[in-house]
Amino acid sequence: MAAAAGRGGGPRRTTRVGPYELGKTVGEGSFAKVKIAKDTRNAATCAIKVLDRNHVLRHKMVEQIKREIATMKLIRHPNVVQLHEVMASKSKIYMVLEFVEGGELFDKIVNSGKLGEDEARRYFHQLINAVDYCHSRGVYHRDLKPENLLLDSYGALKVSDFGLSAFSPQTKEDGLLHTACGTPNYVAPEVLADKGYDGMAADVWSCGIILFVLMAGYLPFDDPNLMTLYKLISRANVSCPPWFSTGARNLIKRILDPNPHTRITIAQILEDEWFKKDYKPPHSEHNEDVSLEDVDAAFDSSEEHLVAERREKPESMNAFALISRSEGFNLGNLFEKEMMGMVKRETSFASQRTPQEIMSKIEEACGPLGFNVRKQNYKMKLKGDKTGRKGHLSVATEVFEVAPTLHMVELRKTGGDTLEFHSFYKNFSSELKDIVWKTESNTIAK
Repeated sequence: MAAAAGRGGGPRRTTRVGPYELGKTVGEGSFAKVKIAKDTRNAATCAIKVLDRNHVLRHKMVEQIKREIATMKLIRHPNVVQLHEVMASKSKIYMVLEFVEGGELFDKIVNSGKLGEDEARRYFHQLINAVDYCHSRGVYHRDLKPENLLLDSYGALKVSDFGLSAFSPQTKEDGLLHTACGTPNYVAPEVLADKGYDGMAADVWSCGIILFVLMAGYLPFDDPNLMTLYKLISRANVSCPPWFSTGARNLIKRILDPNPHTRITIAQILEDEWFKKDYKPPHSEHNEDVSLEDVDAAFDSSEEHLVAERREKPESMNAFALISRSEGFNLGNLFEKEMMGMVKRETSFASQRTPQEIMSKIEEACGPLGFNVRKQNYKMKLKGDKTGRKGHLSVATEVFEVAPTLHMVELRKTGGDTLEFHSFYKNFSSELKDIVWKTESNTIAK
């Protein structure tokens, strides 16, 4: 995409892996980055999850990553993010995924507060269809939450992130799973009890929490103290808000039954009267012959199947044309996006200040907000000094040169709670207003 600012002011070369040209980073975690990419064979857009090969080997994560890849290859369903292929270079492992451009369902909840019952039911239909299909293939997701539910450009729901999934062969002699995992607010009480649990029943519980959040706009069980939260979940005393219909209340209470043996099953959910309204059965692809050869090849030590990483100079483009053509660099600055309810986990803005001035201003803004700053070239890592709901909030920023007098600044959450990121973002953005470039069209619009 844009060229990064360097000490010589020249453009940074883009990277091509096999037939894919890698673009901007849209997600970043402890073990991987997700980049937008273009397939040069057909110009199709995809997402590529990039893992550091040595990191995976050093942390003994090979089996976990193989499981995630194998799981996604087994699942061919319209409501599950599709894995196209797996590649590896000498230093990286690449998972080529379907690009889902509509964002996360979590952001829709944050922006709307809550969804209407009919809209929530439509998403719940798709969620249950996807989970039911996964279970039919012997796959349990184990980390279902709105952040792992994506929306495509047509509003269709897509389940993603199978990093904590489990196969039925992973059950022990008692037929139960024994690894406690997932996000605390969405985890079933029997998972927290650590006495073994049925993966299907645990996923159903998470679906019930998601339905409640969609319609209420808040969690049914929530407390900053983990032990108190676990007690609330174990008691499962659900209090539905008054705007829930009787049918919705009854279904949610049957799903959020703390006893997994009496909890409603997916087969029973499909027969529920509230659920059946406007329900459309899914059309899934059946692909019994799934090859995992590329998975094994990606982790093989031989160089026979490795792809080459090539750096290529990007096509030059007028700076203003670049901004107007790319949605990521549109003329609306990050503050306007916030008011339009479009703030997610990453955003960007343009500035006519020098990179040094931009970075100094960012560093200056971070101090009063309680964030430590680590700089490397024109990248900055911002880390909160307080422990939040999901650990320390961390944000990555990078300055890109579009033209000698015009720069782009990208910000994205790399760790911590998303709601805490939104709160930080509002305070942070107000401190940067004087370095944001406003075009004539922006000024007129105001």
